[in-house]
Amino acid sequence: MSSDPIFSAEERERYARHLVLPEIGGPGQQKLKKAHVLMVGAGGLGAPALQYLAAAGVGEITIVDDDTVDLSNLQRQVIHSTQSVGLQKSDSAKNAIDAINPHIRVNAIAERLTEKNAATMVNGKTVVLDGSDNFKTRYLLADTCEQANVTLITAAVNKFDGSITTLKPWTSNETGILNPRYRDLFPKKPADGLLPTCSEVGVMGATTGIMGTLQAMECIKDIVELGDGLVGKLLMFDGLAMRFQTINYKRAQT
Repeated sequence: MSSDPIFSAEERERYARHLVLPEIGGPGQQKLKKAHVLMVGAGGLGAPALQYLAAAGVGEITIVDDDTVDLSNLQRQVIHSTQSVGLQKSDSAKNAIDAINPHIRVNAIAERLTEKNAATMVNGKTVVLDGSDNFKTRYLLADTCEQANVTLITAAVNKFDGSITTLKPWTSNETGILNPRYRDLFPKKPADGLLPTCSEVGVMGATTGIMGTLQAMECIKDIVELGDGLVGKLLMFDGLAMRFQTINYKRAQT
């Protein structure tokens, strides 16, 4: 993929519905083409997020996931197919994205995010999406993105519920106060094994689809610099009541 932001005739047709949007247009689509997004996790959240980011024309996407596709994943991780069972999730997701949009670059990394590689993974990215399923990774990713001044969009799901927020703790709000960190929202990391996993309590597949799609929406908006984002806001979704609620949170005073 060329770094030249000028679009080919095929790309202009592919992104036509973006290009006619005054809020995006050619300049916004160029920002998407120049962007490099890191997706941590190619599971329930990562699947729809990756699909929509690829379709939107994000120029480069890096997928980090050390897991393999299991048959039980397919109920919600819609980027993978039955034929993908047994493959690395990062490779399976890359194959699917390549089929969606051949005009973008996709990097598949079959590794777990750790303290040793986190900075290398995050540095230089435009936006990072957290699709992990454990608090250890979430805290590590939040701390690393804060240190690197990279936007982090983090989401979580539980059975029929979900939540999402955007983190830019190195920036200030309209009053000049620094925006909140992940640790302002969740000050204390839960002990390992304290919270049940989705394999233990279950999860409705469509819940991950909704929250992952919201991550993609927030990511595209952030890259294009469009509308209000979720910095300092936690958007919560209740699937059983079909209700969204937003709460504001602030940086803790030290």
